[in-house]
Amino acid sequence: MATNDQPIIIKKVVKGGGHGHHGGAWKVAYADFVTAMMAFFLLMWLINTTTPEQKRGIADYFAPASVSPANSGSGAPLAGTSPGDDGVQGSGDSSQRQRLAPSAPQDNDRNEQQTPEASPANDGEPAISSDAIMAAQQRRAEAQLYSAEMSLRQAMQEMPELAELSNHVIMDVTPEGLRIQLVDQEGRPMFDPGSVEPNERAVTLLRAVAAIAERLPNRLSIAGHTDSGPTTIGEYTNWELSSDRANAARAVLQSEGITNDRIYEVRGKAGSEPLYPDDPYMAGNRRISITLLREAPVLPSNHRL
Repeated sequence: MATNDQPIIIKKVVKGGGHGHHGGAWKVAYADFVTAMMAFFLLMWLINTTTPEQKRGIADYFAPASVSPANSGSGAPLAGTSPGDDGVQGSGDSSQRQRLAPSAPQDNDRNEQQTPEASPANDGEPAISSDAIMAAQQRRAEAQLYSAEMSLRQAMQEMPELAELSNHVIMDVTPEGLRIQLVDQEGRPMFDPGSVEPNERAVTLLRAVAAIAERLPNRLSIAGHTDSGPTTIGEYTNWELSSDRANAARAVLQSEGITNDRIYEVRGKAGSEPLYPDDPYMAGNRRISITLLREAPVLPSNHRL
């Protein structure tokens, strides 16, 4: 055998498929994308399902500074200043005082043209426009109503015993004020059939309403509603039944701290104002309506009609 013969070596190169594993980073990016899209569609759904009043209430709740147009945190018509010159707050905001004060008459015409509306008040205090005071008080009252609505909604979300009863509550802001309706659901009434005493779920909701209403000065109007079905108790009609149920709701509210002077009226409307006019016998027509009334602003003592 020749000594210069070399062994033959054969190399086999195995090529990959080209789709190897590149880690799980794409999963994180995809999860972020799906989360963002879900939040976007949830936001669009909320925008389409909420009323303009509810949007304004949400905006006031998350931006308390926008509730009052005043230049300070007090929210008062004078923006935290005092008309007088005495005390620590005497200096106040001079620009605010000059803006609210009426223009003073010239010295030579002061004695001839001075009137109660245009003259300075006692001790040199400038007179304030009654319209400005009324507008500020109305804005403050409006903000209080929306704040009460948001507080009740938040309480229902945070308290388990209220969260399961949220379907029984309908809230809206009407020309009369903030209306809170405790509505029957099919198979889950607020009052037992023919009874005038609220059951346990109704008492729970009434206590929640009282806790919110107690913080506000507004008076309450309470109305009872029934469906159009006749009662089975002789001459005892839906008018008496709705009135007695409204009065029972009043008693629960007062037991939770609502004083007697806060109750403006207690009414029974029977089935005259159905919540679902297309089906006057529907369970949702049976309800208790509690309205936090808008209060007329108090006019200044020197106001003239």
